[in-house]
Amino acid sequence: MSIPSSLLASESITFEGAIELTQSLLAQIEADSLRDSYASQLSEAQIEQAVASLVKTMNGARGFFVTYLTDEGQAADRPSPGAIEALRSAPEIVAELLVKNLAMSSAMVVYHSRHQSEERAAGSARVQGRSRNLIQILQMPACQTIASEMLANLQDASGEYQEFFERWGYDDEQKMAIRSAVSEAIG
Repeated sequence: MSIPSSLLASESITFEGAIELTQSLLAQIEADSLRDSYASQLSEAQIEQAVASLVKTMNGARGFFVTYLTDEGQAADRPSPGAIEALRSAPEIVAELLVKNLAMSSAMVVYHSRHQSEERAAGSARVQGRSRNLIQILQMPACQTIASEMLANLQDASGEYQEFFERWGYDDEQKMAIRSAVSEAIG
């Protein structure tokens, strides 16, 4: 059975379009999880095809992760085999975004906790846990490489990811949280 074209991303998908497509895909996956397995609408192969179509471009992957990692549903807590295989299909894009999502969410837990925004801190902690879980499940050499580079840049205050840390204005406490989370994810 082929996947509905409405769940496939084109090469020219926008960030916003990827968010919408991922929301539709997650709604379908969530609906399927409530049905008998024989009544499911999407197979693992179709989930893999849909996610792979998203993560093959930077806009698609960014839209996918911003939606997948923050979604209120359970799909990202227990990634399906199809989703995992799809993520492995674009290691450079996926690894970069996963490690950065782990870093950013770790820093935001600190930020929101500091400002007594427990709901937002919990949301950032959920993204942090999901990102770490995916990095550990995927076991991609690209994640290991990027995480190691990021850790070295935190240590030396220079390198490719220094601009990333400066752009977001992370302070020492946030950098310490990033260091801890990234080390744990690849440890």
